[in-house]
Amino acid sequence: MIPPYSVYLLDIDGTVLDSAPDICGAQSEVLEAAGCAPVPFRVLRGYVGRELRAVFGDMLPHASEAEMQKLMADYTLKYRSRKHAGTGIYPGAREALAVLGGRKSTATTKSTEGTRLVLEHFGLLPYFDHVQGSDGMHYKPAPDVVLAAMAALGAKQAECLMVGDSSADMEAGRRAGVKICAVRYGYGDPVELGKWEPDHWISDLRELAG
Repeated sequence: MIPPYSVYLLDIDGTVLDSAPDICGAQSEVLEAAGCAPVPFRVLRGYVGRELRAVFGDMLPHASEAEMQKLMADYTLKYRSRKHAGTGIYPGAREALAVLGGRKSTATTKSTEGTRLVLEHFGLLPYFDHVQGSDGMHYKPAPDVVLAAMAALGAKQAECLMVGDSSADMEAGRRAGVKICAVRYGYGDPVELGKWEPDHWISDLRELAG
């Protein structure tokens, strides 16, 4: 049984939403348009939750800063044009958010605007007390987005649980000084997640609510 927390800080992609088909699909379109050979889905999925510079920089290592900016802008257009057609809510996620006590915030690599739009699209926005994206800050595994969400809610470290599917989520939570919970069903490598010795493991978000 997982004890109740006053504040839940949730990653989105791979934790609340199964969004890899749209994210990776948009990345693939942008990369191929830039002359990159096709990249397998399983490879691109490993980048979900990391900043776009990571995937574009690895696949197109000689891209200039101007080219990188264009790649990222093109990705945003491609991703939004998909209108989340390939994205779904993980089983139990909506039910968990509806009944989970305490306050809830996102802590995601997405922009705050993009996060708000996707949550609104799936009818999940009302379940969150705050929406926090990684606008103008260091991306996870840096703790910045976690700390920003905590500050917005006026939360103390002992009150919070960071929930995510990647080792970057776990590291960000640890560096922010909060408890961490790893989900088994997302895109992360269980071995890498385990290295952070999560305080809790779950296979369904409903386990947070007992």
